[in-house]
Amino acid sequence: MTAVIGCGRRCRVMALVLAGVAGALFGAGLVVSGMTQPARVIGFLALSRRWDPSLGFVMLGAVTVYAVLVRWIPRRRADPWFDAAFHLPTRREIDRRLVVGAALFGVGWGLGGLCPGPGIVAAASGSVPALAFVAAMLVGMQLQRRLAP
Repeated sequence: MTAVIGCGRRCRVMALVLAGVAGALFGAGLVVSGMTQPARVIGFLALSRRWDPSLGFVMLGAVTVYAVLVRWIPRRRADPWFDAAFHLPTRREIDRRLVVGAALFGVGWGLGGLCPGPGIVAAASGSVPALAFVAAMLVGMQLQRRLAP
């Protein structure tokens, strides 16, 4: 919890509670929308007669909420409630590492039908394929951390 700078113990606890509530809400949304089911994701990615557009609606809803809040929240308050400053992305360049990483993510998502958020939620249910996915994801994260310049 190193991101919470200049914040007392109560503030750090509240930040963790808020993160837990947000994570639980996100996970519940993934379950309700069916995005923890690889078949639904693959049905969206496979452009055939049995194409399933539901993932597109879920993504549209998420992008809309993010687009509104990323503009509104920093204007609403000078500082966030449980941190010293907002942590928004600053890099805007598109480089080779970004493109290769995005391609690997997309291929893995298409083959497995899961991405990190739904994978973790599905693994919490005890799904063996989801547990294998999360284990492979953690190994990949460690490899990237050790091998990246």
